Amino acid sequence: MVITMLSKLGDRLSAFFRATAPDPFVLAVLLTLVTFAMAMTMRGTSFHDAVGLWAGDGGNNGVWGFLTFSMQMCLILVTGHAVAASRPVKWCIERLAAVPRSQAHAAGLVAFVAATLATLNWGLGLIGGALLARDVTRSMRARGLAVHAPLMAAAGYVGLMVWHGGLSGTAPLKVTSAGDIAEVLKNSSVTIEPIKLSETLFSPMNLVITGGLIVLSVVVMMMLAPRQSESAGALPARMIDEPKREEASASDKGLIPRILEDTPLVNLTLAALIAVWAWSYYLPRGDGGGIAWGESGLLKLNPNTVNLTMVMLALILHGSPMRLVSAVEEGARGCAGIILQFPLYAGIMGVMNGSGLTGELARSIAGASNETTLPLMTFLSAGVVNMFVPSGGGQWGVQGPIVVESALSAGAPVPKMIMALAYGDQVTNMLQPFWALPLLAITGCKAREIVGYTAVLMVIAIVWISGCLLVF
Repeated sequence: MVITMLSKLGDRLSAFFRATAPDPFVLAVLLTLVTFAMAMTMRGTSFHDAVGLWAGDGGNNGVWGFLTFSMQMCLILVTGHAVAASRPVKWCIERLAAVPRSQAHAAGLVAFVAATLATLNWGLGLIGGALLARDVTRSMRARGLAVHAPLMAAAGYVGLMVWHGGLSGTAPLKVTSAGDIAEVLKNSSVTIEPIKLSETLFSPMNLVITGGLIVLSVVVMMMLAPRQSESAGALPARMIDEPKREEASASDKGLIPRILEDTPLVNLTLAALIAVWAWSYYLPRGDGGGIAWGESGLLKLNPNTVNLTMVMLALILHGSPMRLVSAVEEGARGCAGIILQFPLYAGIMGVMNGSGLTGELARSIAGASNETTLPLMTFLSAGVVNMFVPSGGGQWGVQGPIVVESALSAGAPVPKMIMALAYGDQVTNMLQPFWALPLLAITGCKAREIVGYTAVLMVIAIVWISGCLLVF
């Protein structure tokens, strides 16, 4: 009975968003206008000043604030495609995609893989979940089994709801060193000592919350699976097959280009250079020359290190330079949404931060709380802020000082408050299409087609996290 009701709710919400939700680019423009209105009415910012905050100075502010970040996200998408397009990985994904015998089991499998990978690194969870969602859909349709493509894509996106409690979580990683803390609190009247990961990511509270979110993701996605009779429908073009790539004829090339383009030595030479870096980064040496396992680079993952590692894997897994080039060219086609929309969200962040609107929103919610309810209110306020500043690093930069100050003022545990911010930042990703862009490019689905299912999961996750924050 509950399963049927939940499935129908997901279907109806999905149908509602398909009929009413605009394209993510249009939504980004509308959010920009809303941010302008809020800054002018709530903070007294003039229209001229708001435009200046939005446009920036052509450097690291306003719409240009995500230039480096945008390139990192494009590379995460492209390198993920390149690795997945290699013969060994493609073989593994195809074998895994052939396992499910029903779409409920398929949705559960995709959600589990996406969420688990996201606890290791959010980029791996996003790309891995998207690729598995696409290939599971293809496999089931090829075997004549009913499959609902938007539900599979939604399951592939759930990793973005657990990532901040994992090893790539921005907020908990940014308080492990005095330098990062000083950078965030440079304009604040308070300071804190570095906080160990044992108090945040590896705390009993986070292990329970994040573990529970993984279980909930699997169970809810399985329960959202529609009835077999409602599963038919045309699949997105990218779900059907890979676009055919045109390759230059060997007769059009000279002997030397053919040799250089077909030999694996070119790939392996560059991969070896990256491997030297990876060995020193992931396994740093102590004073005595031995491996300092306690300082493992695995706890310092960031988009740059992940991308460089993925490039190394792609170089090794592809047999020749031209195979890698073809895979990268195909992956680059999915970057259009990132290139077009990231500047708009950077502009929103510029207006929110420059006008002081972020701080006012966070303080107004956290102000109506006490020591017990402050983490809960911080969690809810972070969820609201994430709708306007959909970047874990960006949100920590603008809301982190407020969280620390309010924790010290109310006598609440700072590590718990930091994780409350992390949970709020991740949970509303299920409603905000910002991070879904790479997944949508891979699966060919529309944001409005998956948000009905992810919204159901988001509501259940909010209840789970809220309850845990009150208990621990």
